[in-house]
Amino acid sequence: MSLRHGLGVGDAEGVTPPPCVAFVIFEGFQPLDLAGPYEVFTHPGEYLCQIVASASGPVRSAGGLCVQAGHSVGDLDPSGIDTLIVVGGNGVDEARHDSALIRWIAVAGTSARRVASVCSGVFLLAAAGLLDGRRVTTHWRREAQLVREHPEVSVDCDPIFIRDGHVWTSAGVTAGMDLALALVEDDFGRHVAHDVAREMVLFLRRPGSQSQFSVPLWSAQPSSDRIRVVVEAIHADPGARHGLPELAARAGLSPRHLQRRFTAELGVPPATYVERVRVEAAGRALVEGDEPVEVVARRSGFGTAESLRRVFHRHRGVAPSEYRDRFRSAKEYV
Repeated sequence: MSLRHGLGVGDAEGVTPPPCVAFVIFEGFQPLDLAGPYEVFTHPGEYLCQIVASASGPVRSAGGLCVQAGHSVGDLDPSGIDTLIVVGGNGVDEARHDSALIRWIAVAGTSARRVASVCSGVFLLAAAGLLDGRRVTTHWRREAQLVREHPEVSVDCDPIFIRDGHVWTSAGVTAGMDLALALVEDDFGRHVAHDVAREMVLFLRRPGSQSQFSVPLWSAQPSSDRIRVVVEAIHADPGARHGLPELAARAGLSPRHLQRRFTAELGVPPATYVERVRVEAAGRALVEGDEPVEVVARRSGFGTAESLRRVFHRHRGVAPSEYRDRFRSAKEYV
């Protein structure tokens, strides 16, 4: 049976044509925003991938790499597009003033079954009027600009990707691959997405709720074995006792010496680091499991649900229960 069964498209004879995934690029686009998702969609062998730009032919990326756009906005019929994906890149600031491109995106995005953006590609969707009233994300460096220029959009730059109805938006570069895997899973199921991820040697389905500010990103790496042992212990069991005396004993240092060394090597004090790791652990437990908030609080080291609520709201801006409701749905991948 064709993997396309169930996508809701087919001809009169019951033969399902491959869904068209159209990637929009422009001068100064980010090549990884295109190449990563493009490769994810080509692996199942069940999509027709097209690259479109204002004019067909070579399009230069921000780093100078040229990619051939097989179609222009004047020759690709937008009504035949199943999934529209707009990539990002520094060139988006000029591309959003390309009236022909924006008009085409507006038409294609209105008729497409799904619309998505990678990184700053969200600005083109916004310029096309496709995001009014929707909750979206983008790369954290663009958050303030998006909030300032598009007050009609609800911006949340903590998750790596967000689905709001048929509109999907993501942070930059590798997050675009996470988004593409979620789209493949949405079409063909988890086993197909798993096969694609395995073939591409990717971490399977990093959930949309994963923070752009996760520990590996916001933290420096320890430069000494003593501090490395402490960091590994925190990650191995976030809910364990990780007060300064316990961590100092594990490192074989005095509490005062550990405080200085840890802060110098990691950029934050031990208590701050422990809290951030625990918030991430609690977030994963809320999204991936069914345990009551009280149990999640205890296992992630916060003791009580109220303690978790206060800390979680400070870091994520929502209560734990709301976070679970927003992100736990496997169907919506966020």
